[in-house]
Amino acid sequence: MKNKNSKEQNPMISKVNEEERSFAIRLMQHLVVPTFVLDPECKVVIWNMACERLTGIPASEMIGTSDHWRGFYSTQRPCLADLIIHERTRDVNDLYVWNKNIEKVPNGLYAENWCVMPQLGTRRYLAIDAGPIYDETGRLISVVETLRDITLQKEAQSALQDLAAKDGLTGIANRRSFDQALATQWQRAMRETHPLTLLMVDVDHFKQYNDTYGHLAGDECLKRIASAMANTPLRAYDLVARYGGEEFAIILPEVTAAGAQAVAERIRAAVEHLGIPDTTSEAGVVTISIGAATANALIGSTPTQLVAAADAALYQAKHAGRNRVVTVNFGTPQDPVR
Repeated sequence: MKNKNSKEQNPMISKVNEEERSFAIRLMQHLVVPTFVLDPECKVVIWNMACERLTGIPASEMIGTSDHWRGFYSTQRPCLADLIIHERTRDVNDLYVWNKNIEKVPNGLYAENWCVMPQLGTRRYLAIDAGPIYDETGRLISVVETLRDITLQKEAQSALQDLAAKDGLTGIANRRSFDQALATQWQRAMRETHPLTLLMVDVDHFKQYNDTYGHLAGDECLKRIASAMANTPLRAYDLVARYGGEEFAIILPEVTAAGAQAVAERIRAAVEHLGIPDTTSEAGVVTISIGAATANALIGSTPTQLVAAADAALYQAKHAGRNRVVTVNFGTPQDPVR
């Protein structure tokens, strides 16, 4: 007896399967979500209309090729679907460096990345999902990759992060960022037994300057001083922050007391050289005073004590005539001058 379930005896089964496949392809082609599908040889078998709109590349240029990367990057590199096909999912962290929260999803991958979109000449931030499709025997037959343009959300998030991290007037790091950075660098200095230096900076006679020239001039003065300090040659991991009012703070990891004196003097001179007129100042221009404290042995002490030491050195600089730098090694008794 012939098998009634065989395709030879049931041509309708083959017809139904083909109709279902054709419908699935048409459905995918018209999805509003940009989607492309690769076969096990990483050849494009579907490049839907939404993907054409996203990348500016028609399906006719993609079908049957392995050039899908051209839609998103200027140089050849794997997409998520390629990583699944080649069983290289561990490489996702190296290839999607812009994403801080890369995570695996069931039977696939999820990542986010900045893409340069070479055909359109635009830079877009895409959320990307890629999932494998297997046949009934467990053989991989294709991988589907979908993309969502979340550039606006990313830019809004970055703007909010800037607002949270930067001072609204001067554009440099704010007090919150300073506190976080000091705690981080303190722990690092303790772990690696490196020195940590803190500069506390105060604008000389600023209240008198405000009273004489007005608050708008005072704001402009603070902005110019912040810019001068930020543009003084510093390392990428040094931090210049507005501590509050007319007071600033600069964190200098791995800098000794001698190095702190040199850096602080460059910053003091840079502000003086701005030449902001100030008839209330002995120098005739706006100047700053700087207190520098360097911690060489952090065990048993706290970041708050380092701030207090730098602040005490700052008071000494102001008491000694202003427009100068006073440097101390953390732990040396210093009596604040009121």
